[in-house]
Amino acid sequence: MSPRDPAPADLFRVEEKLPEEARLARRSVARLVDEQVLPVVARHCREGTFPMELVPAMAGLGLFGMTLHGHGCAGASATTYGACMQELERGDSAIRSFASVQGALCMYPIDAFGSPEQQARYLPAMARGELIGCFGLTEPDAGSDPASLRTRARRDGADWVLDGSKAWITNGSIAGLALVWAKVEGDDPRSIRGFLVERGTRGFTARDVPGKLSLRASVTSELHLDGVRVPAASVLPGTEGLGLKGPLACLNKARFGIAWGAIGAALACFEAARGHARDRVQFGRPIGAFQLVQARLADVWEGIVHAQLLALRLGELEDGGGATPVQISMAKRANVRMARDAARTCRELLGASGIVDDHVPMRHLANLEAVFTYEGTHDVHTLTLGRAATGLDAFGG
Repeated sequence: MSPRDPAPADLFRVEEKLPEEARLARRSVARLVDEQVLPVVARHCREGTFPMELVPAMAGLGLFGMTLHGHGCAGASATTYGACMQELERGDSAIRSFASVQGALCMYPIDAFGSPEQQARYLPAMARGELIGCFGLTEPDAGSDPASLRTRARRDGADWVLDGSKAWITNGSIAGLALVWAKVEGDDPRSIRGFLVERGTRGFTARDVPGKLSLRASVTSELHLDGVRVPAASVLPGTEGLGLKGPLACLNKARFGIAWGAIGAALACFEAARGHARDRVQFGRPIGAFQLVQARLADVWEGIVHAQLLALRLGELEDGGGATPVQISMAKRANVRMARDAARTCRELLGASGIVDDHVPMRHLANLEAVFTYEGTHDVHTLTLGRAATGLDAFGG
C-alpha cells in the first residue's frame, strides 16, 4: 500500500452493515460537524460556552428525540441514532451530550411516562430545539447511589412542593424545562417520581459550575429548589410506583448513545495522530516510519474496530426488541475506556503539539474524563457486570 493511500479507519467496513437510513443520517450529521461544529468548538471550549447557534441546525436534522414517533420527532431506528451520536462526538463530547440530554433524558421520559397533555405541550417544541430540557437526578450527596437522593416532594392541596438540590446537570442554566426526580414519601425508593419544572417557577434557580477542565463547551449546572410549587399536572403520571426504574430507563437510553459517541471521539484522535505521524519528520523520515509509533497507532486502531463492532451489534439488539441494561452497560464501559486510552495515546504521539487546541486529542481526552465518570462511573458499570456474571451483589446495602 502506498504511503499516500492509508487504509480507512473503518477497516472492517462497518458502514456497509448500517441500514441505509443510518448511513444517510450519519453523513448528514458528518457534514454538520465538519462545516459548523469544528470551525467553532475550540473557541467555545476556551471560553467555556455552549454553541447555541448550532441548535437550529441540529433540530433541522431531527437529532432531538430522534427515535420517538410523532410530535415532530424523526422516528428513526436506534442504530441511526447511535451513528448520529458518533458523528456529534467526533466534533465534541459537549455537542453529543446536549443531544443526549435533550432526547434520551428529557424527551424520552415525557414520551414514555408523560400524559398526552404533557407530550403535546413539550415534545414538539423540544424536537424543534425551541425548548431545552435538563435531567435532574444527581445530587451533591447522591451520585452512584441515586436511591439516597434527598430532594423531597410533598402534597399541598392540589399542588406539589419540591425542596432540594441537584448537581452536575447538563444544560441546567439554559433549560426551559427541568425533569426533577424527587422522593414523595419516607425513604422508600419506590416513592421516587418525576416532576416537570419550568424555568421561572418561583423558588427554582440554576447556577453554572465554575472551573471545569472537562466538557468546557457544555453547560453544567447546579439546580436549587426552595419551596418550588408545581401543579399536579406537572407530575409524570407513568412514574408512580416505578421507583428508580423510571430514571434508570432514561439513563440506559443515554448510555446507548454514549457507547456510539465515544467511537467518534476516538476516530477524531486517531485521524489527527496518524496524519501527524505521516507529516512530522524527525531523524530524516516521518515519525510514522518508526516501529514504536506504528505499534501505538495499531493499538488505537484495533480498539476502534472492537468498539465499532460492539456498537453495531448493540444497535441491532436494541432495534430487534431491546438491548438489556447489562449489554448497554458493557458497551458504555468498554467503548469509553477505549476512547479515553486512544485519546491519551494520540495526544502523546503529537508530542508538544498535542497539548494545544490546534489539535483535537487533548480536547477529547479532557472531555472523556467526564464521560468516563457520568451516566454510571466505570467502576459502577464494572460492578453491574460482575453482578450479572456471578449473581452476587457487590454494591453496598
